[in-house]
Amino acid sequence: MDIRAVPADALLPYGAALRSVYADAFRPPPWNEDGARADAFAARLASDVRRPGFTAALAFDGPSVVGFATAWTTPTPFPADGCHPEAAVALGRSRTEEWLCGGREIDEIAVRPAVRGAGVGGSLLEAVTAGVSDGRAWLLTSLRSVRTVSFYRHRGWTQATHPSPDGHGAAVFLGPRHPARTLAARSL
Repeated sequence: MDIRAVPADALLPYGAALRSVYADAFRPPPWNEDGARADAFAARLASDVRRPGFTAALAFDGPSVVGFATAWTTPTPFPADGCHPEAAVALGRSRTEEWLCGGREIDEIAVRPAVRGAGVGGSLLEAVTAGVSDGRAWLLTSLRSVRTVSFYRHRGWTQATHPSPDGHGAAVFLGPRHPARTLAARSL
C-alpha cells in the first residue's frame, strides 16, 4: 500500500473514488449507511477542503484508492452540528474548549473491507496526525462498532467520554500524545 498526503486543492479530483470507498466501508453493519449517505459525504468534500487546517491522506493499491482519512482544525466556538453537541455536554464547556478547540479533528477514516487488517487504517491515521506538534488530535466515533473502538485503543487513543451505561452513542477519543489523555474519564 502506498499512503500519500494529498493537499486540499488536489483532493477533489478523487471525489468519486472517495465516495466509492466510503460506500464500501460504511455499507455493512454496524454502520448500515446507504448510497444517499455516501453521496452526502461526497457532496460535502467541496466545503470540507476549505476548512482551516484541512489535511487528507489517501491509500493506494496500485492506481486504485482503497482508503482515505480527512481531518482539520476544530474551530472556536465548538461546532454545533452532528455529534459535536453530545461531545460538548459530556466534556463540559471548559474541557471542550481546552481539549478540542484548536486541535486536529479526525473527521473520516474509511478503508475498503478487502484490505482491512493490513495496517492501512493505522497508516492513514498517522498520516493525518503527523503534523500535530502539540499532540492535540481527537475524534468522535460511534461505540456501536467494537472493532472500531478496538482499532483506536490499540493505537493508544483514549476514550474521553462515555455516553451511556449501555455503551451506545458517540464518544470522544484523544490521540496518544494529547496532553489531556491522562485526565480523561475512565470507563466503569
